[in-house]
Amino acid sequence: MKNLLIFAFSLSGLVVFAQKTHTVQPKENPYAISKKYGISIDELYKLNPQVKEGKLNIGDVLVISKKNDEKPKTTEKPVSSGSGNLSKIVLQPKQTIYGITKQYHISETDLRKLNPELDSHLRIGDEVTLPSDNVKKYADKNAFNRNFVVPQEVKPAESVAVSIPVETPKADEGTYVIQAKDNYYKITKNFGISQKDLFALNPGLEEKGLQPGDVIKVKKSGNVSDSNVKDTVSWQEDNKNTKQEVQVQEDEYQTYTVQDGDTVFGILNKFGITLDQLIAFNPKITDGLKTGMVIKVKKLEPAYVKKNNGALNVILMLPFGFEAGDSKYRSMAADFLTGAKLAIERSATGGQKLDVTVVDAGSESSFKNSLTQINPNNTDLIIGPFFKSNVLDVLDYVKTKKIPVVAPFANSPELEKYNNLVIVETDEEILADKIAKEVAQAYSDEKIYVVADQDKTYANYIKDNLAKQLKNSNIIIVNSPDEIKLDNNMMTGQSAPIMAVLASDNDSVGKDFAKKMIELSAETSGVKSFSMYYNPIFESNEEALRKASLVYLMDRKINTDGSFEKEILASYKKQYCKTPSKYAVIGFDVVNDILSRENSKGELFKQITKSQTQLATKFEYVKSKGGAYVNTGCRVVRLIP
Repeated sequence: MKNLLIFAFSLSGLVVFAQKTHTVQPKENPYAISKKYGISIDELYKLNPQVKEGKLNIGDVLVISKKNDEKPKTTEKPVSSGSGNLSKIVLQPKQTIYGITKQYHISETDLRKLNPELDSHLRIGDEVTLPSDNVKKYADKNAFNRNFVVPQEVKPAESVAVSIPVETPKADEGTYVIQAKDNYYKITKNFGISQKDLFALNPGLEEKGLQPGDVIKVKKSGNVSDSNVKDTVSWQEDNKNTKQEVQVQEDEYQTYTVQDGDTVFGILNKFGITLDQLIAFNPKITDGLKTGMVIKVKKLEPAYVKKNNGALNVILMLPFGFEAGDSKYRSMAADFLTGAKLAIERSATGGQKLDVTVVDAGSESSFKNSLTQINPNNTDLIIGPFFKSNVLDVLDYVKTKKIPVVAPFANSPELEKYNNLVIVETDEEILADKIAKEVAQAYSDEKIYVVADQDKTYANYIKDNLAKQLKNSNIIIVNSPDEIKLDNNMMTGQSAPIMAVLASDNDSVGKDFAKKMIELSAETSGVKSFSMYYNPIFESNEEALRKASLVYLMDRKINTDGSFEKEILASYKKQYCKTPSKYAVIGFDVVNDILSRENSKGELFKQITKSQTQLATKFEYVKSKGGAYVNTGCRVVRLIP
């Protein structure tokens, strides 16, 4: 049997007899802590019973291993995963996910593959795994923490190795080693179990996802029921000594992990529920809201289930048949389709069964005629159409079936009331909120300029937002970057620093804004600049704009250094003999992202809130108050002086 070497350690011979502990930090939860120390969640609960009962507070000291339980200390030798040597860096102050991808020439997709626990709440001192070649080439002198490489051959006298068989175990062995191209559909089909049972056999698998090399259970033991597997939630009543148990169906509620700074009022407002409902869902919440608590926030409607046990029936609705002389949308649709086809082929190669039909959405005037090509009784997913009025028509057409509909471009408050709708396009109001938050966090009593063009909608929105957060602030809307002026400090006579926010997506205004910020930052220190939108001049003048502490929002830009990106771009060029256009990229990203969230039952919304970055787009869906899932994803770029 062929074996794959996973880890190798050289022994130091020292045995640790001290009890190992961990002090709970803000935004930590039991799962994150268990992963940090390489123990199972059950081991953590066994050592700390109070954690299982939901009692996890900032500053609590948890036992990670008992006295004499630890294995001999080990010193990690360089490890290799088949795709190259890896190294670890220690996170420095002000480093961000985007900053790491930029400095080390790695895509966010590859970075997250190497660091599954990586999120936006990075802490100084955290370790980040990167390819060794990239670290050696691009790292600062003190960036290394340690290197690790798996030798091709390890001598037994020098190391201890853990080997995992490469070949697929048989179903009757009861376990299976996850392979690189595995998905839930493939595993459940191979072993003849439902996805529900798979998750029941492997607690935490749904949240963690499929990680190549992990061993999972695929066969039910004799005491596990074949159906209706339930989670048991228990609590102690205040006035009784008897433990009561409540059986909760696994898909019955939408859950939320309490973050640092959350309040009960904020949660009620965020999810549009009443206090009585929150308490009814979570009786223990009356003891207080604690960071890391997983609470139920909304009772879910029954999940959409695929019409049959065969392939996933997908409809692509694209506007090819526009009026004569209007080729804009026809070309846009054709490009979108090329990217979508590449994503579909990729999913099919990975084992996903698909039956895809392309429907010509025609013109807006003839659109309703195209609806007759859709059979609501044999359709599991609709991607498209492009325009709001058409999306509304589709939603009305399938309203009795609740078929998931994905709107690639349409975004309107009117659409948010449909709970079977996925809105891909990030609303500009969300972008305005994000940049206002960045400004508020960096504010230290400076004058604030907001640069607009003829449309002052978002300039006014940002001004109002900041005025609520920053009392007695001086906020001025200007029509041009040239109107931004430095004021002299009356005490020192020197120029006082200012803050400037770009609220225009006009390319020429963006260029003028960048030039002005470079000019002002050369005159005085402490200038801070922000932009709601990306402009190519930001990258071509990156070093100069660092002095202006530029922070901007960016999406739909490909990191050509990433291996995933290189693979997709090469595949596209091989197939179409050209690089993908903007709409070809969007077509790939939307379709590849959505198909990756589907399972064998067509339950798209089970994984819809998982954050994912595709070729050039970040997808981070949040359920709106109306019910629709809205993409809030965008990348924040901070140029640190």
